Amino acid sequence: MSGIERKALLQMTADRAAQYLLDLEMRSVAADVGAVDLLRQKLDFDLPSQGQSDVHVLEFLDRFGSPATVASAGGRYFGFVTGGAVPASLAANWLANTWDQNGFSSVSSPALAAFEDTALRWLKQALGLPASAGGALVTGATLANFTCLAAARHQVLKNVGWDVEAQGLFSAPQITVVVGEEVHSTVYKVLAMLGLGRDRVLKLPVDDQGCIRADNLPILNGPTILCLQAGNVNSGAFDPAAALIPWARSADAWIHVDGAFGLWAAVSDKHKHLAADFADADSWATDAHKWLNVPYDNGIAIVRDADALHQAMAIVAAYLPPGATRDAIEFTPDSSRRARGVDIWAALASLGQEGLSDLIDRNCRQAKTMATGLQDAGATILNDVVLNQVVVAFDDDTTTHEVIQQVQDDGVCWCGGTNWQGRDAMRISVSSWATTDEDIDKSLTAIVNAFDEVRQTKQTI
Repeated sequence: MSGIERKALLQMTADRAAQYLLDLEMRSVAADVGAVDLLRQKLDFDLPSQGQSDVHVLEFLDRFGSPATVASAGGRYFGFVTGGAVPASLAANWLANTWDQNGFSSVSSPALAAFEDTALRWLKQALGLPASAGGALVTGATLANFTCLAAARHQVLKNVGWDVEAQGLFSAPQITVVVGEEVHSTVYKVLAMLGLGRDRVLKLPVDDQGCIRADNLPILNGPTILCLQAGNVNSGAFDPAAALIPWARSADAWIHVDGAFGLWAAVSDKHKHLAADFADADSWATDAHKWLNVPYDNGIAIVRDADALHQAMAIVAAYLPPGATRDAIEFTPDSSRRARGVDIWAALASLGQEGLSDLIDRNCRQAKTMATGLQDAGATILNDVVLNQVVVAFDDDTTTHEVIQQVQDDGVCWCGGTNWQGRDAMRISVSSWATTDEDIDKSLTAIVNAFDEVRQTKQTI
């Protein structure tokens, strides 16, 4: 392909992508079932013996792929704490993919190393975390938790004279992992991957918002890791770090924070008090593709003791020349890696501290508006709306399921289901830069209308 042909293809791609974004306002937020079925039908062929033209490939993707997507890039998608991608970050992602760099070291890509170093420095400033802390940009909060807890495993065993990287866990001193009963499921996944076991954890009771209770705490002995939660996945509530961290410190435990979305409260003028005490922990995991609103996939691991992170993640390979600056391969689980630092740098540069604070505050205000409107319509709000999460039930479990299905079918907005404190509920997560107050009004009306329709149907039966 000539340079002119390649430029034409990329221009065509940009035009189709721009049109996709423009069309979001007019389409259903849920993926069209017919479009999904058609896509699968069209994909049901064997690997072609001869390659198809690049233009044909692009046209196929857009014609059959675009209609089958969920409109999560728009302003009325409230599922799974999914943010959109702020324009500067999306554009940066496109350009960085064009660069096609491998970001494992400053030798493989000096540019990516420079952007990543700056992104990590800015992240620590924005979140109020130690400037000297080590950092890693990974796929998401699951791998961020993995990275942080690998560093924790290294350090608590080192403190009792065991080198886990060299000797493994065979005959190693036992580690006590302490979690709340509402710990996120991915933490269990990570503990399994690290060889620490899902079923060996010490579970602490929680209150009606899913927060660890700080009374009747057990005595801790030996190597210990405490996992705190900044932002319960349902309620958005925060564990009482001010009470739990000193308790864990007295036992020389490592304190880790799973703050996939809640940690971003730290950048908000109005909500930073929620996350303030978590700055005294040893490690923090969060997602950039949630509330920083950058493209997938983007997770962040920050570890107070940079050497503990390095020791847990270090690689020895004679063919890899050391770079002049920080080499990401020495601080992350992966080796070959994409340009996550560029996405994050662009978002932070375009928003700035004030813009990021405004984004968090606006989404939290919008969540409260949604909760108030639903409560006025007769629904039951099950959580204290302290952040961006609303957990709502409609009469009974059956009605709640039917309302959720009706909302998804209508397509004005998208909200998912959950089970909260033994009750089925709708979970609404407001976390996108693209969500306007008009989007909230439209979505609130759609949900209330669905509730009314379900109620009327039940009354006529």
